[in-house]
Amino acid sequence: MLDSLRGIAVFALLLGVLVFVHELGHFLAAKACGVKVLRFSFGFGPRLFGFRKGETDYCLSLLPLGGYVLMAGAHGHEELPPGEEHRSLLAKTPWQRTFIAAMGPFFSLAFPVLVYFFLFLGPQERLAARVGSVEPASPAAAAGLRPGDRILVVEGQPIRTFDDMVDAFRPVYGRPVAVTMERDGRPLVAEVTPIKVDEPTEAGTVVSRGVIGVSPFVRRAVVGVPAGSPAAAAGLQTFDRIVAVNGQPVANESELHRALAAASGTVTLSVERPDPDAPQKPAEGEETEAKPPPGTRHEVRVERQPGEGDAAIGAERADLYVAAVEPGSSAEGAGLVRGDRLVAIDGKPLESQQFLQYALQEKGSAPFALTWRSGGVEKQARVERTQLSRKNELGHTVKTLDLGVRLSPPQDPSNPELVKVTYGVGEAMKKSFEVVPRAIGFVATVILRLFTGKVSFETVGGPILLYQVATKSAEAGVKPFLDTMAIISINLGLVNLLPIPVLDGFSILVGLWEGVRRRPVTMRAREVANFIGLAMLVLLMVLVMINDITR
Repeated sequence: MLDSLRGIAVFALLLGVLVFVHELGHFLAAKACGVKVLRFSFGFGPRLFGFRKGETDYCLSLLPLGGYVLMAGAHGHEELPPGEEHRSLLAKTPWQRTFIAAMGPFFSLAFPVLVYFFLFLGPQERLAARVGSVEPASPAAAAGLRPGDRILVVEGQPIRTFDDMVDAFRPVYGRPVAVTMERDGRPLVAEVTPIKVDEPTEAGTVVSRGVIGVSPFVRRAVVGVPAGSPAAAAGLQTFDRIVAVNGQPVANESELHRALAAASGTVTLSVERPDPDAPQKPAEGEETEAKPPPGTRHEVRVERQPGEGDAAIGAERADLYVAAVEPGSSAEGAGLVRGDRLVAIDGKPLESQQFLQYALQEKGSAPFALTWRSGGVEKQARVERTQLSRKNELGHTVKTLDLGVRLSPPQDPSNPELVKVTYGVGEAMKKSFEVVPRAIGFVATVILRLFTGKVSFETVGGPILLYQVATKSAEAGVKPFLDTMAIISINLGLVNLLPIPVLDGFSILVGLWEGVRRRPVTMRAREVANFIGLAMLVLLMVLVMINDITR
């Protein structure tokens, strides 16, 4: 009961603040244009209490799910006292009415700037610019970067956090970039040439960015074991996690490689072997925040082999080995099974899970030739990513493009190194103005793709989904809740700009139309348009409620 009341309060707060901000834009614009505002209500329904200042009643109404601004003459039927006819909304010029209608969406789109400003302002904890792992055959590997290196400067730009480093490389690819880093307390300079990666977004657009192949998270000391290898002969199995070498504990891949570099002759490995029936959550190329469940402990003795890293025990990295195959997927149809190792896409060798993800994103839903190794035999088939159902974080079933293979999570996201940074007023505002336009572009693209049929209407939610999102984000903390509020405010602003009767976008369109034609739209045409618009909104609400109930 208490949780339900808390959820209702959070939902009311979210929706109330957003609609209040939106209506505040209309209110201030109406006052500026000399329109008589009869009431500014926080909430709907019967008036509970309030106060009157001048000609406006400021009140709190029974249902705190938004608010409204009542302007004189808004519907053309209200009569004003003699001498105040010019203060009717419809008595104002088309440009003034356009301004009043536009200020609601403008406030909804500007409000997130303020939200993100306060989210960025002051001390923050961010991922440190410390290299946790380096992808094989990546630009970082070619430049000699190692796990443990701390990035200090990228092309003259000081780096404080891992995000700073990612942003510094984002617009750069195909040319050398000077990087200053710290290794074992000493500064080093290297040149890294980022590669260009085209990443499709959830909004259906493609974003190009430069990547160098590093992660802030360390790699697990998990090995893949090729058939017929010395590791296989010694009894090692794919997905074994090595926890000690000759009695020396190893916590991650880097420590494993250092221990193997110092070993010779017969090497005794303590391994943790997972349960093969344990669920494997990450999709192809995905990382996960959950560690795999612990398994049984074993000791394995293997002769030290020529080479470095995993090759020193006749093994290889496990991140391209298939841990599970999704039933009904293209991968299952092609014959992939647990223990197979992905080798190439369209003949291009795969070096790591990260670059597999980039390759799959580039292919989209187009078919491609997948090469894999199964029991020492190389196989190839034509496959494609198809729509597979899965549960999202809210427990809803959603469909996503998926090849259908689940891979061993390569990285250990627990206990990453954090650094405290403090953003001043100017920097916080700058970051806010960087984030909000990107968010507006994303939401606008989603709305456009919804109308063109490229995004399923089943993804649209109503009050129930909004309630779930609000409560889920509030449970995660103040910052996630405010971030959710900002995104929903952007949705509210953009949706209200649609040229649908009873929405602000239609009022803006009418104002512009009258301003150009210099003739008012008839009251009968307004009434018919409003009736049609209201019917459309009622139909929309019914459909989104059906979506909510179906979920």
